[in-house]
Amino acid sequence: MAFFTWLVKTSYHFRMTSTVSSKGQVTVPKAVRDRLGLRAGTVVAFEVTEVGVLLRKGHKGIRPVDRVRGILKRTRSTDALIDEMRGPALAARGARR
Repeated sequence: MAFFTWLVKTSYHFRMTSTVSSKGQVTVPKAVRDRLGLRAGTVVAFEVTEVGVLLRKGHKGIRPVDRVRGILKRTRSTDALIDEMRGPALAARGARR
């Protein structure tokens, strides 16, 4: 009987629906709001995919990391820098075996 209860509860979450209002608004089901931690005023992002639309918890404005991205000029690839710090990748794999 526990499996049946689990099946009903989980299949319900996959079939949640909502209707678009005349203003283009959609009510996000409570289970989704709770799972994503969405509260009134939370920014969300919509991404159109091949199979539908993906809703993600968004952010307001510019993220701190976006302000500094691209400031440092690299002279070598990331792989070369990692190899310098840790040693070549192939040597590390061989040592673990």
